[in-house]
Amino acid sequence: MLGKICDSALMALEDVAFDGMTVMSGGFGLCGIPELCIAALRELGVKDLTVISNNAGVDGFGLGLLLENRQIRKMVSSYVGENKEFERQYLSGELELEFNPQGTLAERCRAGGAGIPGFYTKTGVGTVIADGKDQKVFNGETYILETGLVADLAIVKADVGDHQGNLIYNKTARNFNPVMATAGRVTIAEVDRIVPTGALDPDHIHTPGIYVQRLLQGPHEKRIEQRTTAEPA
Repeated sequence: MLGKICDSALMALEDVAFDGMTVMSGGFGLCGIPELCIAALRELGVKDLTVISNNAGVDGFGLGLLLENRQIRKMVSSYVGENKEFERQYLSGELELEFNPQGTLAERCRAGGAGIPGFYTKTGVGTVIADGKDQKVFNGETYILETGLVADLAIVKADVGDHQGNLIYNKTARNFNPVMATAGRVTIAEVDRIVPTGALDPDHIHTPGIYVQRLLQGPHEKRIEQRTTAEPA
């Protein structure tokens, strides 16, 4: 390891991963997922994980690798509709699931990273999402209390990082990654390119390096989740 830079995802994770830990995993569908760190967690074999992620990957890729290896005990998610193994485990009672409206999940991560223990939102009022949650009325409208989320480990995927861990994401990969990067007690970022400190325009940095403890470089498969094509005109 040279400063924050690690030779591999396995090196970055081997002394921070443990059974029963909570992991935030960035990405949306298969866009911007930390695929190298996910594969390394599978290789390490840590189990009883609580994973906070918008979705659970697909069968055989992304977080689907950890699901099929029975390493995940609980998912805190928004959308999980592309994974048949997830569906099977959940319906059979093998997997715990905490569903969140997508914006609520993003704000819970952002709040956790900002040190905010909770916030009130109208989203979910009058639905099962509100069951068991504190409710208050503001200006005649009912809101429910949602708690901020933090994790033992946050794994994120960026386009470029410098030696200090400053990150820039590429287009849609700037989804859950920035908020999750701030909410991990340890944050590991995998990137396509590492550049020298000072090479990035400070005004273009999305995640400051103070949030990132370790950094590693690809290559990445960047699999397409749903390929839609049209016949030539």
